[in-house]
Amino acid sequence: MEFRISQNTPTVPHRKHWQFCVGSGHALLALRTDYTRQLKFIHDTLGIERVRFHGIFCDDMRTFNDLSMMYPIPGSEAFDEYNFNACGVAYDNVLDAGMKPFVELSFMPGKLARRKEGEKPEGSFFYKPLIVPPEDLEAWKKYISAFMAFLIHRYGIEEIRTWFFEVWNEPDLPVAFWNGTRDEYFQLYEATVRAIKATDPQIQVGGPATSNSKWVLSFLKYCRERNVPVDFVSTHQYAGDPLGGVESQGEMDEEMHFDLEKMIEGMKKAAGILAGMEDKSFLNGFRTVMPDKSETTDIEYGVFPHNAAEVRKQARDLPVYYTEWNENAGFSAYTNDTRKVAAYDVRAALETAENLTGSSIWCFSDIFEELHPFPQEFHGGFGMLTQNGIPKPVYHAMRMLADAGDLRLDLGPDATKGEIGIAAFRKEHGTQVLLFRQKMKNLDLPKEKAIVRLEMPVRPERVTVRRVDEDHGNPLKMWEEMGKPLSLNRAEVSALKEKSDVLPESWPFAWENGCLTLEGELGVNDVYFFEIQEA
Repeated sequence: MEFRISQNTPTVPHRKHWQFCVGSGHALLALRTDYTRQLKFIHDTLGIERVRFHGIFCDDMRTFNDLSMMYPIPGSEAFDEYNFNACGVAYDNVLDAGMKPFVELSFMPGKLARRKEGEKPEGSFFYKPLIVPPEDLEAWKKYISAFMAFLIHRYGIEEIRTWFFEVWNEPDLPVAFWNGTRDEYFQLYEATVRAIKATDPQIQVGGPATSNSKWVLSFLKYCRERNVPVDFVSTHQYAGDPLGGVESQGEMDEEMHFDLEKMIEGMKKAAGILAGMEDKSFLNGFRTVMPDKSETTDIEYGVFPHNAAEVRKQARDLPVYYTEWNENAGFSAYTNDTRKVAAYDVRAALETAENLTGSSIWCFSDIFEELHPFPQEFHGGFGMLTQNGIPKPVYHAMRMLADAGDLRLDLGPDATKGEIGIAAFRKEHGTQVLLFRQKMKNLDLPKEKAIVRLEMPVRPERVTVRRVDEDHGNPLKMWEEMGKPLSLNRAEVSALKEKSDVLPESWPFAWENGCLTLEGELGVNDVYFFEIQEA
């Protein structure tokens, strides 16, 4: 593969939309010191501005309490209180890290949750969020008004106007996040946004925060017909979503249904496999029951860029924020710790840039308890950092994009379309060239040579490269060579960080007749970042 870059190639702004925000686990984790340290590291090194997490209203945050929780005697439930102090500590920690909250208003406090016969109020996750609508929308509005008053008093209205407020998370997924109907979600959104706008009309609120780019047209139609305020559109997209697969565009009127018989058959098959396995670790069993479908099925790369373009059209003049996106929605997938995610995220970040106002990679750290808090340092978590803050390949790849110049060379629409793709940037007195070889599966294929020819009138002083490949930025490999220990001490963590760090190294080049030539051999899902220092 050969790429040629003319000296007269025009430039366009390098839109680092992914620096807008980053995802993380549920709100209670934001009270931890290790979480705050890692968040500050992500802000300081990647330039990410905000963080989004679930569950600010979960009962473990103790936002709505009554006397019956201590003394279960008749009539005690009438003596109640709002208490948003834990929310304040979480947001203080975010601000102390140099970031701002992207406030996801979820999930339902027990005092407000609907108690409907036959309805399971709890979601399927480790911390058991209540995912039902409120019993009384007016009581919910009162609660939201009190929450906003708390925030404004604590931080001031000018600060709160710089935050973003998103109503709920993935209400199209009934087992995980919402046990109401789509219309009930729209009603919840309306009640919420009206309560917030009554507090201050300049506070920014949006939705529908759906999975797989869904419900945007019907959500906006509902808001338009009822004159409901909406300041931005938010939705999510994973390439390897295990819940129903990648959805097509459209109204998305139908509710999601699960094939119960198929699920039971799958469980029976998994049980048979489990019985014959020698490795009885929790992680191995979990991966057997929840396999990495991104490795076993043929998933198309281009779903996210395609759907982002469609949502951009559907949103018309509203800002579009993808508040969750990544290569794989499967928690515990082995490949989450590999450079497969690095290559995908770099390519997707580049190819969606024109259609997104901002976005949020899911997520920044393996300090995360959505399904299970695994002890292994590398357990296939979603994070760019491990539980102890060891950077994974995806972190190093996004660091390359963060360090890239603010001007991107316009190499045409096909530059990132192939298996081997290229992007180039201008920064101060130099040019940067990023090469990647991206595939949706980790395949053991021969390396392929990539040649870059860049017109330069003067011989460059120096060329360096940073690499994410089998031997660079690969702490997983080193951890496996250690014997996959269940826990690490501080010395081991420091050693893994140091040995897997991605540092610039000198790279050979040829320069002749005003043309610089670079060569590299890329394995599957490798990422190379060349920095060319001009004289």
